[in-house]
Amino acid sequence: MAGSLVQLRSGDLDTHLAKSLAPVYAVHGDEPLLALEAADAVRAAARKRGFTEREVFEVGRGFDWSELRNSLQSLSLFATKKIVELRLPGGKPGTQGGPALAAYFAQPSPDTLLLVSLPRLDKKTQDSEWFRGLADAGVVIDVWPLDRARLPSWISERLGRQGQRASREVLDFLAARVEGNLLAAHQEVQKLALLAPAGELALDTVEGAVADVARYNPQDAAEALLAGDTGRYVRIIEGLRGEGEAPTFVLFIVSNALFVLASAHASGSIDSAFQQHRVYGRPLQAALRSALARFRPRAVEEAIADAAAIDRAIKGVRMRDPWEEFIALGLKLAGGSKA
Repeated sequence: MAGSLVQLRSGDLDTHLAKSLAPVYAVHGDEPLLALEAADAVRAAARKRGFTEREVFEVGRGFDWSELRNSLQSLSLFATKKIVELRLPGGKPGTQGGPALAAYFAQPSPDTLLLVSLPRLDKKTQDSEWFRGLADAGVVIDVWPLDRARLPSWISERLGRQGQRASREVLDFLAARVEGNLLAAHQEVQKLALLAPAGELALDTVEGAVADVARYNPQDAAEALLAGDTGRYVRIIEGLRGEGEAPTFVLFIVSNALFVLASAHASGSIDSAFQQHRVYGRPLQAALRSALARFRPRAVEEAIADAAAIDRAIKGVRMRDPWEEFIALGLKLAGGSKA
């Protein structure tokens, strides 16, 4: 499996682990629950193959890399295989750790499984010598957040594990309540196993059991606005307000999306608008492409003017509630749809 890249999607990791076990694994990404489950799956597969001991190292200020080297190079006291976990919360091993890891990756021990846990890594770190060595020695598990469209299916699969199932209406209700907070979604699904019997889940049962624990970010608001999903947009704006998000940041994200549409309408090229406004995320690009055909140029121009009015409200020049103005902008823009 040298040089392999395993994406944590659709059971790819489980399929890989059922066939083979690499000497080194790295788990990095944005979603804590999925990263934790990926690491758990690697540990479980290792235990089945006789890796019965476990040592954990967490890198912090003043970390002694010689301790890690000694652990990786020494045999267990009981001559058994072992799992060595290295947690890098900062994402980088530093000037001492990089060479130490690169040297080990060149000749990993067959009696040791090294599991490295990191946050999402930028391209520069992934191009570093130590990380390239890691990829050559083992497997990189790249954990991506679960997007909104896939959340109902993810919940359905989790319910199925505990002998429960739900209609699309119930799954959509659950997704709306836990969006952006996958750990809470996992906990709510587990709670339903305790509060409801196996089989079909009724909507009223789920409504009574599930808390509203959704967490949103400003890009969620922009994507909902562009999709014309007014109900979700309003729910996200209210959620951001309740979480104490700065309206200035929300306005920046929403306004930038509107400027992209205006540029695309003017130039006739959405791709050039992406480059001009530095839009790189695929979900947002897809939402913008769809919105370009949905909203009239005049409606976009008026929405930009409304965004400028929100800016004045934020600064106190205009005596209005910025959050209420965000909602008004969304409702007005929805009325400017070509549909």
